[in-house]
Amino acid sequence: GGDMVKVVVSGEKKILSLNLDPNLLNEDKEMIEDLILVAINQAIEKVDSISKEKMGSLTGGMNIPGLF
Repeated sequence: GGDMVKVVVSGEKKILSLNLDPNLLNEDKEMIEDLILVAINQAIEKVDSISKEKMGSLTGGMNIPGLF
């Protein structure tokens, strides 16, 4: 949504902050809800990606069953 919604998620997948561009508040409720959901899902995906990347470097790229 053009950086209109920013979400910060911890490594434990807890939402730490949510920031809405003030101009977004002029939009309709459904659009705002959709933008928030997209931002949250993207933040969680980024946490997952970073976690996998860091675990891969720790395990030397070995595939350990049950880890992911």
